[in-house]
Amino acid sequence: MKPTPATTSDQPGIHEAARREKLRALRELGVDPWGQRFDDHVAIGEIRQREGEIQETETADGKTEQTGPTVRAAGRIVLQRKKGKLIFTDLRDWTGQIQVFIGKNQVGERNWTIAENLDLGDILGVVGELKRTRTGELTIFASELHFLCKSLEPPPEKHHGLSDPELRQRMRYLDLVHTEGVTERFLQRTRIVRSIRDTMNRQGFVEVEGPTLHAIAGGAAARPFVTHHNALDISLYLRIALELHLKRLLVGGMERVFELGRVYRNEGISPRHNPEFTMLEVYQAYGNYHSMMDLTEDLICDAVQATGQQSPLPWGENSIDFSRPFARKSYAELFAEHTEIAPEDEQAVSKLAESLGLDTAGKHPDVIKNEVFEERVEESLTGPIFVYDYPASICPLTKRNAEQPHIAERFELFIQGMEIANAYTELNDPDLQEELFQTQLEGLSEEDSMAKMDRDFIRALRQGMPPAGGLGVGIDRLVMLLTNSRSIREIILFPLFRPEV
Repeated sequence: MKPTPATTSDQPGIHEAARREKLRALRELGVDPWGQRFDDHVAIGEIRQREGEIQETETADGKTEQTGPTVRAAGRIVLQRKKGKLIFTDLRDWTGQIQVFIGKNQVGERNWTIAENLDLGDILGVVGELKRTRTGELTIFASELHFLCKSLEPPPEKHHGLSDPELRQRMRYLDLVHTEGVTERFLQRTRIVRSIRDTMNRQGFVEVEGPTLHAIAGGAAARPFVTHHNALDISLYLRIALELHLKRLLVGGMERVFELGRVYRNEGISPRHNPEFTMLEVYQAYGNYHSMMDLTEDLICDAVQATGQQSPLPWGENSIDFSRPFARKSYAELFAEHTEIAPEDEQAVSKLAESLGLDTAGKHPDVIKNEVFEERVEESLTGPIFVYDYPASICPLTKRNAEQPHIAERFELFIQGMEIANAYTELNDPDLQEELFQTQLEGLSEEDSMAKMDRDFIRALRQGMPPAGGLGVGIDRLVMLLTNSRSIREIILFPLFRPEV
């Protein structure tokens, strides 16, 4: 089904004509309808905090007079009420909303003419005294108006215009202005990301930037986006992971590194997946996967604190308890608990997989086991819970347990059935790494991301990479959880859509 063009009005031409007429009137008045600098204005949220500066005094005739600070505010008009020679306007910026009183006698003829040509959606600067109305509403009593930008299209209808999730996400600029809580949600995302950087910096990690164009798409099993470099006449891939370049830095002696960056995977779209998403990847020399568990707890608990919330946090009708320590259980323990089958019983596992409708033909027993784990176990992991010690055969970049080589020193953190973090004790044996890469490549098509071996990475490992712990965190999913958002598209400013026609 082809997408239809987004619109905010059934009769946009009629509304635009009326607005353009007001634009013409402003120009005739000598007002620039696209605005100029408006210095020294203060965020509306800060202005509201100055309510305590309003003074009330009693006059000789027994009436009460107010005096308040003179303030300068700028914002978008989201509500207007006209009463003769009075106009009440609500201004909104990204910190809050406040009422503005515009009286013809108070602002003078020229400003009154500006006020008469205001529309919903226009951007206005106001200078005036901060006081309260008779009903107690905090209000700026305007003495000056500064027209800052004309809106040529009307805002969406109050009750119907932005009810469609796709329309809201396609036209995020309107969603931010007119849907309650949206701006705050994205500001929370900023606080979470800032907190992650702060935590990493406090623990001695340095932030680096790796390439987003790769000659070989490696570090994960995923289909890449392919592009072409004209000058070199070669195919390149948008990165599907950050891992292999960051490990090269460990070889080079940078002992604690991280990158917060975009990753691209040419795969499906769902409430939990977007082809373009944000990852945190971390590598710590002389650490292991237990080091990464501790770091993950620090990152998430610090992020909860940065949002200004206290655990437990709401999640739909339920809640998430981020109290330390997070639960920790082995992969084998959870498999047996949720399937009532011993994970080493390959025949019983295969039989269960077939009963679940999973294709088992030609697959390694551990692959079958993991597909059963994904089907039967993961959704029940409300967490936060670290699932550790995965089958080694499905973890080609992970160090094996010295006493149990069939187990990889890997964990995944699950919260509300979603994988939020993935960590390893990193494999640093170059011969074993090359062998595992080769095994993984067998039978893969040319379009698969892992269809070529990154031989330079093997060459780097031969120089000697210190034992290390590595961690990847899906930032978008973490933000979903900490903002009680049920779709990844609600916490990505501009998710991917089919083009409009």
